[in-house]
Amino acid sequence: MKKVLFVLSLCLIGFSTQSQEVKKKKSAKVTIEVDGICGMCKKRIETAALKTKGVKFAIWSVETHQLNLILDERKTDVETIQQNVLAVGHDVVLAEENILKATDEAYGSVHGCCKYRDEEIIKDHNGDLKKQKKQ
Repeated sequence: MKKVLFVLSLCLIGFSTQSQEVKKKKSAKVTIEVDGICGMCKKRIETAALKTKGVKFAIWSVETHQLNLILDERKTDVETIQQNVLAVGHDVVLAEENILKATDEAYGSVHGCCKYRDEEIIKDHNGDLKKQKKQ
């Protein structure tokens, strides 16, 4: 009788620990804010995200600076995608005061019209391609 109770309690413990595991989604939707200024930035940011294993969909908006992603959390995480975007020279905004900056070398590798940190270049862009200032 003691053996039966012992086996049953082990089974119950096993099932309860399995149900407490955090389920990683196969198609998680995530949004990241990424600095950029033009269509060339758009292509570079989206390509960096899509080259990350597990990213199924990536589209970046020039107007809002939002990178919308669908990813397989079992294969990648947001931090990996952020690092890949930083590696191609684009800053990632976590919060208004918290920005992950791309290295000077990575930022220097972007095309001259894509220097989103330079106010003069921002002014040169017009229409839909102009970087929106936060107020």
